[in-house]
Formats: sequence, C-alpha cells, structure tokens
Amino acid sequence: MDESMIPSRRDEIECWLTDMDGVLVHEERAIPGAAELIRHWRENEIPYLVLTNNSIFTARDLSARLAASGIEVPEDRIWTSALATAAFLKQQKPGGSAFVIGEAGILTALHDAGYVMTESNPDFVVVGETRNYSFEAITKAVRLIMGGARFISTNPDATGPSADGPLPATGAINALITKVTGKVPYIVGKPNPMMFRSALNQIGAHSHNTGMIGDRMDTDVVAGMEAGLHTVLVMTGISDRREIERFPFRPDEILSSVADLL
Repeated sequence: MDESMIPSRRDEIECWLTDMDGVLVHEERAIPGAAELIRHWRENEIPYLVLTNNSIFTARDLSARLAASGIEVPEDRIWTSALATAAFLKQQKPGGSAFVIGEAGILTALHDAGYVMTESNPDFVVVGETRNYSFEAITKAVRLIMGGARFISTNPDATGPSADGPLPATGAINALITKVTGKVPYIVGKPNPMMFRSALNQIGAHSHNTGMIGDRMDTDVVAGMEAGLHTVLVMTGISDRREIERFPFRPDEILSSVADLL
C-alpha cells in the first residue's frame, strides 16, 4: 500500500482486535507475519484480542490450535462468539437457563456464566456452531421457541469452510428454525458491533484508539466501522478487490496481509 495513503489514525492506535481465520491462520497454517505480529504486541505490551465467530471450541482449544500453527496466543487473549453470547445472556438474565444446540465452546461459556442447561421451560434457546445437528434437537428448539423461549444465536454465518468445500453452518440452522417459528434470532457475534464492544471491555480498550483487522467486508469491516474502530482489511482470506467493490462502505486500510502491519 502507498505509504501516503495510510491514515494518520494508525499512529493513534493503542489496542488491536484481530480476526483469526483468514487473518492469522488459513486451514491450520500460520499466515506469514502473523506469529511475528502477535509477538510484537506481546513484547510491547500492546493490548489485543483474537476474535472468532467460531463457537465450537473453547478459548483453551483455540489457543492450542494456534500454538500448533506456531502462533502463541494465551487463552485470555481469545474472544469467541460463544464467550460474547454468554456475557450478553449473563447481563440480560443472571442465573438464567438455556436449551443449547452447540458444542463445548458455547456449553462451557454458558456454564461459566452461571447458566443452567435444561430442556424444560428454558429462558433462552441458544443455537451455536456444531457438526452434530439432529432433527430431534432442532424440533425441540422449535417447540421451545414457540412456547415462549427467546431465540439467541452465536453467529449468522450460513456456511463454514472445510477441506472438501463449504459446510452448512449456524446461519443455515437459524434460517430453518426461523422458517418454522417465524422468530428471528438475536445474533451476538459479528457483524453485531456488540461482539466488539464486549471485546473492548475485556481488555479495557476504547473504540477511538483501537484497530480491527479482518478478512471479510460483511462481518469484520462493517461491524468494526459501526463500533467506531479503525478498520484494516487483509487480502489473505475471503475478500478480494471485486468483493470490496460490492459494498457501499470502505475499510480505513486495505493491506496484503498482517505482515504489512509490522
């Protein structure tokens, strides 16, 4: 990128939020420059959090996955849509109950937030990412929502990546339940700016001096912009130049990869 085009605001950034897949790693492999950038933040005591809409894994699991790729990120520096959802529900109804479609990430986060998992008259039905959706569980979720439980989802992503091609993801199951119940879920993860606000609270940061690095215009950039952050789009993930042109807004910076931030 032409240095003259870099906004002066970059000089004012004291804290960073960064997406994980497509920014730091790609298919379990570290993206060049990612490990060095995290090390630079750590050595210079720059507050940061790694964000992900993935609600399957706990922060500890994701820390281990990143370490296997050569990127050292402690679990307290990882903020998932599951953790953001649990924080939101704890704020909405402390000590509440939920029927959950999901895996360890969301179940652990809700347990740690003081929630009880139940199939009997829960306050909320929570849909997270899982590879083990069952017709029985979806039917139960539908009936509970129609009976008055409030419908919450960790994220809106309709597809997820795999080595063999796209997989149906959380957003696809949300849509199935919405079609039956007529109820749209409240989604806590990106592109809801609340995901970023809860992340900022985690590290005691403020929007005016925090940057967000992402690879998607429709989640990272739009949510970062709406949360008042300095937005950086990298070209190592989903978006390309044609993709950028489709949207009526722009990131503050477009970089080849996180290596350009070193």
